[in-house]
Amino acid sequence: MKRMTGEPKQRQLPAGMVKPEGWLRRQLEIQAEGLSGHLDLIWPDIRESRWIGGDREGWERVPYWLDGFIPLAFLLDDAELKRRAKRYVDAILEGQDEDGWICPCTKEEREHYDVWAAFLICKVLALYADCAQDGRIEEAVYRAMKQLLSHICVHTLFNWAAARWYECLIPLWWLYERRPEKWMLDLAAVLEAEGMDYEKLYDRFSFERPKARRYWTQLNHVVNTAMALKCRALMSRMTGEDPDAFALHMYRTVMKHNSMPTGHFTGDECLSGDGATQGSECCSVAEAMYSCEVLLAESGNAFWGDLLEKEAFNCLPATTTADMWAHQYVQMTNQISAKRFPDEAAPFNSNSGEANMFGLEPNFGCCTANFNQAWPKFAMSAIMKTEKGFAVNLPVPCALHTEWNGRAISIRVISDYPFRDGAELEVTAEEPVECEITVRIPGTAKSAVLGEKQEQPGSFAVAGKSWKGTKRIPLRLEMEEKLISRPGGAAALTRGPLVFSLPVRARVRKLEYTRDGVERKAPYCDYEMLPDSAWNYAFCSADFETEFAEIGDYPFSPQKPPIRIKTKMMPIVWEERDGICAEAPRQPQSAGEPEEIRLQPYGCTDLRMTEMPCVGIGVSDAASRG
Repeated sequence: MKRMTGEPKQRQLPAGMVKPEGWLRRQLEIQAEGLSGHLDLIWPDIRESRWIGGDREGWERVPYWLDGFIPLAFLLDDAELKRRAKRYVDAILEGQDEDGWICPCTKEEREHYDVWAAFLICKVLALYADCAQDGRIEEAVYRAMKQLLSHICVHTLFNWAAARWYECLIPLWWLYERRPEKWMLDLAAVLEAEGMDYEKLYDRFSFERPKARRYWTQLNHVVNTAMALKCRALMSRMTGEDPDAFALHMYRTVMKHNSMPTGHFTGDECLSGDGATQGSECCSVAEAMYSCEVLLAESGNAFWGDLLEKEAFNCLPATTTADMWAHQYVQMTNQISAKRFPDEAAPFNSNSGEANMFGLEPNFGCCTANFNQAWPKFAMSAIMKTEKGFAVNLPVPCALHTEWNGRAISIRVISDYPFRDGAELEVTAEEPVECEITVRIPGTAKSAVLGEKQEQPGSFAVAGKSWKGTKRIPLRLEMEEKLISRPGGAAALTRGPLVFSLPVRARVRKLEYTRDGVERKAPYCDYEMLPDSAWNYAFCSADFETEFAEIGDYPFSPQKPPIRIKTKMMPIVWEERDGICAEAPRQPQSAGEPEEIRLQPYGCTDLRMTEMPCVGIGVSDAASRG
């Protein structure tokens, strides 16, 4: 029997082994206290889903939600959350047909059922098995995968399953590692043959934004794009190809014409160009983060850790309210309002006029279910297992208590990163143990020192190989404020992994109503936010002063950000068009004297200006776009 040829450089540990601490644990608690922790209680598509015997949506929404809710429950070690997760898993297992079909539809409906949901639910079940050590799952996934092979050999992949075929490799490889059989490799080959060929696609298209409005295509759908970054890395397990090469090519191709200064790419449904008001879908952020985590594990390339940080510290918190009870479908780099537009006047490529609002399910409900995976899986990726020991991938507050070669070892990261410049690694071993611990040095740092040794940003450094007693190793990072160039002559300010924005004070209007049987009621109602302070400014000084404050109960609070940058900015003449700022003026005209302004992290804003012109100062030509 053919064996797998490739092995990942790192392996993720089950949720519950890596313990989030400090601000990261608080962020997960906020998620549990907010929308994510209550969807099964308030949202009909989860509460009354066909997956558990109801009559509501029986496709991707329950699997999406469980993909985040399950690890959230185990990371927080919350008995009630675990109980509710198990209720759904029990119902899904009980609903599996005798022939292995696992999705909630009749036999007559199978031919037209998009099996993307089968990929997703098996991925979720594998995750639950690792978290809960549930012995029922392996057999259920085995039967589901085997049935899927026979099904797609007759009813070939179509629609979302064809675009996302590689997602099925996640549960398939999980299964193969436990009970390898040849038909599993056959299934991988059939999935690849029937699914979208992203390699050919990205060799032939530039992915510039089409000039026509209201276009829609699977080929550059923004969530497909975020997911597909990892497609060849997952296939490399079988083919032995470089797990990194295609992902880097794909990312550079996308960013050439669709970049955001946060490292993410625009897309209100489909890739949407470089404009600062184009925005990007919430789901795409969650899926880009997961792709970065897979790529980091498969390739060991520190670049994916840098990109993961940018997504997590900027895009993710910006697309939800600080209390995580509401989210946007589309976030904008320059966002001076978040309101309901008339559909015919909406500034988006293919979304409705509600896409920019904060709410329960603005535009489409997929993001309502899917944003839940982002923070829990980020926390799970902070420390991973390697062939020789463990890798501290993210210098965020967390701890791991485990064994290596039969001897106990504890790894703790004491940190307020990214709100502070550095961390401390604390390793404890009561008995001598040989275990290599590496630390990813953020590539966004100007310089770094781990212990006593200068290290190269954007690489992995060895913290130690032999441990006895308790040893503390400081990681000192030097960050610098830097203006990076953006299209149209604008600039954005960065400091380490954080992008900084001019906060625009919001006048909030609460919208409570019921539509299609779904109630919006505070705190899970919809919100319009309109500007209540000036937003029309340009950078006019190269002097930046970083100010630190306490990390409060809401780490990404717009009202009390834990870090700010003070600088001088000049008010300029800048046109507004019904709640949207026009393109940045190439030759800004002053509208007043320079003012002292405090910018704050992009993720600590609801309304913001991020890409702004420069008056009297230059922008580093060496800085990459995004």
